[in-house]
Amino acid sequence: MTPHDSKHWPRTLPRDIDVPPTNLCANLLVSAVRSPQRAVVVDDFGSLSYAALVEQMERIAAFLQHELAVRPGDRVLLYLPNGRGWIAAYFAILRINAVVVPVNPMNKRDELPHYLEDSEAVVAFCGADNVAELLAVPGAHRLRRVVIVGSPGPVEDLVEAAEPSSDAASGASRTIGLRRVLAAAGAPAAPLEHLPDALALILYSSGSTGVPKGCMHTHRTLNASTVAVAHWMGMVPHSVQLVALPYFHITGMQNLLNAPIYGGGTLVLMKRWDRDQAAALIARHRVSHWTAMPTMVIDFLASPRLAEYDLSSVRRIGGGGAGMPEAVCERLKQLTGLDFLEGYGLSETAHVSGNPAHAFKRQCLGMPLFGTDLRVVDPETLRELPPGEVGEIVMSGPQVFAGYWRNEQATRAALLEIDGRRFVRSGDLGRRDEDGYFFIVDRLKRMVNASGYKVWPAEVEAMLHEHPAIAEACVIAAHDPYRGETVKAVVVLREAHAGHVREADVIEWAKQKMAAYKYPRLVEFVRELPKSPTGKIAWRQLQDAERAKAAMASA
Repeated sequence: MTPHDSKHWPRTLPRDIDVPPTNLCANLLVSAVRSPQRAVVVDDFGSLSYAALVEQMERIAAFLQHELAVRPGDRVLLYLPNGRGWIAAYFAILRINAVVVPVNPMNKRDELPHYLEDSEAVVAFCGADNVAELLAVPGAHRLRRVVIVGSPGPVEDLVEAAEPSSDAASGASRTIGLRRVLAAAGAPAAPLEHLPDALALILYSSGSTGVPKGCMHTHRTLNASTVAVAHWMGMVPHSVQLVALPYFHITGMQNLLNAPIYGGGTLVLMKRWDRDQAAALIARHRVSHWTAMPTMVIDFLASPRLAEYDLSSVRRIGGGGAGMPEAVCERLKQLTGLDFLEGYGLSETAHVSGNPAHAFKRQCLGMPLFGTDLRVVDPETLRELPPGEVGEIVMSGPQVFAGYWRNEQATRAALLEIDGRRFVRSGDLGRRDEDGYFFIVDRLKRMVNASGYKVWPAEVEAMLHEHPAIAEACVIAAHDPYRGETVKAVVVLREAHAGHVREADVIEWAKQKMAAYKYPRLVEFVRELPKSPTGKIAWRQLQDAERAKAAMASA
């Protein structure tokens, strides 16, 4: 199924678009030339113009290139929360054809080693609050420098955070504040070289085997998604995007950074989600676009203060990651007059489908975007299935990733060829209807979808097995009225600890070890876990039992 096959394709949009064969940072440079004084960022510290952001990007790029000897293809970590520092560093890394490796700032030190070791990063940008976590990681001493990003001070400035002065192991200073980087007077970075097929991003996706896999995207694949999203969502120079999703995630990176900057719009940044602050920002800055997770919308609509704010500027609300309940869609429509437009994509593919505003369908992934081919196939035979039949969703298009970083086996398992075209397997079971719209039915692979964050059970299980009292653990998805799903651990305690360790003890231990979205919110102790004839834990049996229990509770 391609855009050319859909009779509901928006009349205002072309069926095909051109993907610029450029470095991704060229989108920022072009918008800065067109509107140098327009605000690209608005946050708690004021506004930052396109021209000022480009100047910061160039200074950081020059420092990376000349002072830290970062070369094309070198990997650089971004381990910090959303902010103007994240944006400037992101484009600076791309500017010199190095590779961005975003890391969730919620990750704890025990979750960080794989990112450092697997990517072999040479430099890291780190939030001031996370410096201790990063420097405590074995292997962190191999980083040439850790650039600490603190809080912006005066308008269009970045204040250096308090930082450790030296590496206890080597005695050599390993940290520098971003303000000092920006103030460094050195030679400019080498002229921009456009290498569209060069690696631009390694985006780690939690692994079904317990080890995160690095999705490789080039400038070309990211530009394909960027241009598609900008066209589909109508992002133009005076668009204003509310940014309440993280940039380390593919949705935040494309919908809330790359696409708006390609369009020349403005980003209104939130430090953390707060429903009343979101409403106030929408009213104050005349926000036109809001990409959100369903949990955010549910919380937003529950605010008793919404009548105090003028929300009339919003002209598009959408998102994905989890299904939006019908009743919530209705309440949103009554409040704003807008429908919540759902879309679909993966870390491996960025965005592949979306709902047209004039002919949307609820609880629906929408139709394929520009140049994208979506199909439903039999998971075993790979035969394409007709409308109405359930199979695995597979996708092909210019935004599909180049493979997994240093993991050819996983790459071969994820990719397949149909009719001479390269497709990626989604692991999602779905169907398409007669109109060419796609719907998710279930998952082929184990995964918990907690508020749009993908949690792979094997990864959580691997960490739970480090607990001295745990003999065995199986992680499944449990129904949650707010998050959609939440993480549940079914645990067998070691004999010596039975009766001495409480469920709350395990949850608190996990909370200290794992990112907030990942640790189990529910723990159930059992004497033994069900096993298959070959001795494998029968996780699906536990998952089916949990779903049946949730269905009975809601009946």
